[in-house]
Amino acid sequence: MSGDVLKHPLNRYVEKGGKRMRYGYTTGSCATAASKAAALMLFTGEIKDTVEIATPKGWDLVIDLFDCRIDGGTASCAVVKDSGDDPDVTKGTRVYAAVRLIDDPGVVFKRGKGLGVVTLPGLSIPVGEPAINPTPRAMMRKALAEVAEAYDYTGGFEVTVSLPEGEELAKRTFNPKLGVQGGLSILGTTGIVTPMSEESLKASMRLELSVLKEKGCRDILFVPGNYGADFAAELGLKSDRMVKISNFVGYMFEQAENMGIARILFVGHLGKLVKVAGGIFQTHSSYSDARMEILAAYAALDGADQACVSEIMHCTTTDDAVETLRAHGFGRDYFDHLAERVKIRCERKVYQNIAVEVVLFSRKYGLLGQSEGAAAFEALFK
Repeated sequence: MSGDVLKHPLNRYVEKGGKRMRYGYTTGSCATAASKAAALMLFTGEIKDTVEIATPKGWDLVIDLFDCRIDGGTASCAVVKDSGDDPDVTKGTRVYAAVRLIDDPGVVFKRGKGLGVVTLPGLSIPVGEPAINPTPRAMMRKALAEVAEAYDYTGGFEVTVSLPEGEELAKRTFNPKLGVQGGLSILGTTGIVTPMSEESLKASMRLELSVLKEKGCRDILFVPGNYGADFAAELGLKSDRMVKISNFVGYMFEQAENMGIARILFVGHLGKLVKVAGGIFQTHSSYSDARMEILAAYAALDGADQACVSEIMHCTTTDDAVETLRAHGFGRDYFDHLAERVKIRCERKVYQNIAVEVVLFSRKYGLLGQSEGAAAFEALFK
């Protein structure tokens, strides 16, 4: 562990829109802490009050434990989800982990009450597996490996994760639509929850754009978030005029028009930008999810038959839809057309006062398509 240990509650803050907002930690960190503590209790025979874990963000946490028990060959405990100042459906819920030792090395994940199970292909976890995402799984494996090493243990661990309120809370999420049934998912890519206030986030993005405008920048690179930023870097695009606009596509294009921005290169994941092709300018899933309908409609316009349209409509993710489209003979031309539609929608949004070009990508398939003038715009940022 590093010397920078943050105790519960997580005592680190970020200022957004003039507000001081506290970070929290993910359900992935909760499950990691609970499983590590349970494993330690098995080896020591002692109930613990807190446990220290590392996070992918590089922050080490000391987390409080609840309902700690040792029952024969199984130990269990709970961690209360602390979302900080981020509004979150899982805030305050308890994440339990029960651990027992097994002969084979490694970690076997089991589903307890309130933890979802993956029922459809296309997600990052195979069908039939407990809905524990890859990063939390890696965190738990690492934490348990530390325990095994400390006690010269060469066997493995069976970890059962449960969330007593999970099944009910999951009804307020998009899990059922994504093919995760029966409960919540264990999530998180950094282990840390970054607080988000919609108004303060919009204000900070507008400020960032305003600073660029005041520097004399009239050509701007828009990306929805980290995925877009990463892909832009893969294309060799410089980030000095990049603004992450989150889900607020319409708002940020309007702000750009008000500030007299001349040109925007919009680089985004298909899952976000396909919504814009359908005229949706707030792309958060809680506002809209017409991805498959839009993809199917444009496929139909390009000559797809009913079987193809039906297959697209039954896809869970846009990566699934890309695979289906390719299987039916739709390639670069289809996605170039889609990028053109995103361009047209964005230019209409700002009454043709900004020239827009668009690049579409997928994390799985890479570059999918781009609008006709995108290559020329890319040169502006190299």
